[in-house]
Amino acid sequence: MKRYYYILLVGLLPFVSACEDWIVAPTPGLTTIDDFFQSSPGNASIQVINGCYTPIKWEYYTTYISDWFIGDIMSDDALKGGQSVSDISDIDNMENFKIDPNNTFLLEHYKAPWIGIARCNIALKYIPSLRNDSVLTPELKSRMIGEAKFLRALYYFRLVRVYGDVPYIDFPLEKQSDWKQPYLPKEEIYEHIIADLEDANKSLWPKSKYPAQEMGRATKGAAQAFLLKVNLYKADLFTKDYTAAKAWGDSVIASNEYRLVDDYADNFSLDGENGPESVFEIQYMFDGNSDYDDGKGAHGFGFQRGTFTVVLTRPRTSQFGGWGFNKPTQNLYDEYETNDPRRDITIYNPTDAAIETPEQEIYLGCRYMSRKYALLNQDGSMYPLVTPKGEEFPIFHPTRYPINNKVVRYADVLLMYAETCVETGDLQKAKDALEQVRSRARRGDTSILPAFPNYRNYKDTKDDLRLAIRHERRVELAMESHRWYDICRWGIMKEVMTTYMAGETQAVRDHAAPFDISNSSEYFPIPTKELDINPKTVLDD
Repeated sequence: MKRYYYILLVGLLPFVSACEDWIVAPTPGLTTIDDFFQSSPGNASIQVINGCYTPIKWEYYTTYISDWFIGDIMSDDALKGGQSVSDISDIDNMENFKIDPNNTFLLEHYKAPWIGIARCNIALKYIPSLRNDSVLTPELKSRMIGEAKFLRALYYFRLVRVYGDVPYIDFPLEKQSDWKQPYLPKEEIYEHIIADLEDANKSLWPKSKYPAQEMGRATKGAAQAFLLKVNLYKADLFTKDYTAAKAWGDSVIASNEYRLVDDYADNFSLDGENGPESVFEIQYMFDGNSDYDDGKGAHGFGFQRGTFTVVLTRPRTSQFGGWGFNKPTQNLYDEYETNDPRRDITIYNPTDAAIETPEQEIYLGCRYMSRKYALLNQDGSMYPLVTPKGEEFPIFHPTRYPINNKVVRYADVLLMYAETCVETGDLQKAKDALEQVRSRARRGDTSILPAFPNYRNYKDTKDDLRLAIRHERRVELAMESHRWYDICRWGIMKEVMTTYMAGETQAVRDHAAPFDISNSSEYFPIPTKELDINPKTVLDD
């Protein structure tokens, strides 16, 4: 028998419990991992694959770790918010580029993907050799292997674009000496991610093949969309060769599996979950448990099934009971063109009468609130939390809401594809993809959001088309955790953040001072506790 060690680096699976047979005899009645799979291969495989998805949902352990704490707040799109500048001080330090490897957020944010990777590695070791049964057909086995490879690629992508050089582990860690693994260069991590996604694409099913109860699983379209995305990052950061990214964009578009929904706001409602624009989204549900410690340990990394984003981003008033984080900046508000309907769908601008405690709700001069995942109606009221029959949902804890997080929407695909078309010289296709997004946004009102280049003083040139696509990504995908990663891969982070900070409120600039963006990096340090476990034996920053 084997003992599987999953410490901070790769997590712990509850069913992995065994002993070294040369030290002690097996414990009677103990189920080993081999027994777990062999007793019922089909059902066991489904449970293991379902477990592979779970860590992508995690937003809390000892602190809150939603991806928008980086994707939005680190950029020019959002301020931290909260009750005060000291509320989650680790994020305040990150926002002001005062980052050290003992940051609690970075530790928990780093740990979660490794647990997902460990689960995927176990699935990929055992499922391929399992015997078929009434549940585990060859087709299902192939699909589940594709799901595990897709998810492993997703977890590594989350790591590499935040931390840069990281270890690459594609096998279960079976002994303590396996804990120390070399840190590979970012370029090599991207190659491994692409290889997994290409394998996944071969065996995953198209979205239309899944029954409704299976929505949320990885699909062929999701694999192709991530191949577009990861190859785009690779081209931006290293090769400047956009042909592979463009080809995968062509594949997603040609599949006819996706389309833009008629109403942009539907993407951010409960009714709009897993709709035609959704390429891959994280599934959440109501949960009756609190995220707080009940005396038995912190409720995180496996306990929550609902998202914390709703309560974290709602206004800090008695009506909403929110915590006021992730506040859109004036800079983002001003980025929208006149009468762009997406602005008010994205940003809630409360009236003076709606603000109960200005000292808590107006953060460093900013009154705006993020609306997309706060379940707020356009009039500022809360989204009705009732079943399709009009009944109230069962009791749930106010920190655990059911709205899914759309990781990739078809609008995102179109705009990434437009980027690849610009860089490969196919400017007409780039304009067509851009216009699809703008056309949906204008809702038939031809007096707003004109087609490129007839806005923002653009000229009909390749350079201005590139700028127009970047503008469109910002307003179309605002507050969806994209902006920081976009300005980093475009190589304009220092330029953008320096310009943004110069135009911020005096309160923000006073709080941020001294602010030296020139010494900042697009990548965050590996947490100290992780380096203690697995020192950087090969590469140093």
